Amino acid sequence: MNFELTHEQSLLVDTVRAFVENELYPHEDDVDRLDEISPELAREIQAKALEIGLYAANMPEALGGGGLDNFGVTLMERELGRASYGLQMLVARPSNILRACTGSQVEEYLLPTIRGERHDCLAMTEPNAGSDVRGMQTRAVRDGGDYVINGSKHFISHADVADYVVLFAATDVEQTKAGPKKKITGFLVDMDQPGVTRRRGPSCVSHRGYHQCELYFDNCRVPVAHRLGEEGQGFDLMGEWLGATRLTVAATSVGRGRRVLEMAAQWAATRQQFGQAIGRFQGTGFKLADMATELEAAELLTLQAAWKCDQQRMTDSDAAMAKLFATEALGRITDQALQIFGGMGLMSSLPIERFWRDARVERIWDGTSEIQRHIISRAMLRELGA
Repeated sequence: MNFELTHEQSLLVDTVRAFVENELYPHEDDVDRLDEISPELAREIQAKALEIGLYAANMPEALGGGGLDNFGVTLMERELGRASYGLQMLVARPSNILRACTGSQVEEYLLPTIRGERHDCLAMTEPNAGSDVRGMQTRAVRDGGDYVINGSKHFISHADVADYVVLFAATDVEQTKAGPKKKITGFLVDMDQPGVTRRRGPSCVSHRGYHQCELYFDNCRVPVAHRLGEEGQGFDLMGEWLGATRLTVAATSVGRGRRVLEMAAQWAATRQQFGQAIGRFQGTGFKLADMATELEAAELLTLQAAWKCDQQRMTDSDAAMAKLFATEALGRITDQALQIFGGMGLMSSLPIERFWRDARVERIWDGTSEIQRHIISRAMLRELGA
């Protein structure tokens, strides 16, 4: 494995970094203070991203996307991760699960999403079924040419601005050696479909401006033509999507960690106490050394997983290790950075307290750290027949 960037990859990194610094950074303080991004600003950022080819860069070029491979997408995610989450998500990377669209779904959902005309969100999590996806209570029952859906979802990111939801619901139960398990199916459901209610969820301390919502389905009729994939195969679809999204979380965590480390190092080099820069004291200098070391390890794990993904060799454990280490490293890095800044680190006049708050959710969404450890350990034991 050689991770030395090609000319094209270096150009991609420079382009995304410049976009982040010039178009996103200036709005971060307002977004954090207001917990909102105005529709006007969202359209402006989206238009600029479309203009320079950053929008839907993860989608195939033949469909109008940027055509980046997984390694390229990971480099892009790393640079976007330096910015406020609500702002960087305006440079949309539609869910890879939409590649499962077939027939009329391509024209109705996939292509308009790639062009920025429609926006998607994904709904799996329920109040009593977070990590236990097969425990979901939302049901979809076949009724002639439709499915009738009843149930609810919560913690659905970006649903407040989405035009449709990629929804997963239980459609059947199968008997396995471990007992009965629900069979899951994916659906494309328009937000204005009768029987769909959308409500903003409680405010969150992490990623202000990027909201989570609650979705309710009351006898919502969805045509069979809007089923995503085959009935009962939704769990496999989710598995494909989760690998990519865990890489995204790892990459954005590395990017944000880079920004935090740069700010902490600059502060340590210029802040004077007892007649010298505080970075020259071991108590601070060793913190910087540990932060830099963890960040290098997190980045290598993430790039290795992305490289393996392009070789069709990435395992669930590869993605889990990258997410686990990168998100937990980000938590330690932001905490150490706040300690280096001292009391000023907790003041809203500096972004350190925001980075500290934002880092906390990374160890929870898209699979908790405990779930990642479960994936890794189970794979190890499986090889030994346990």
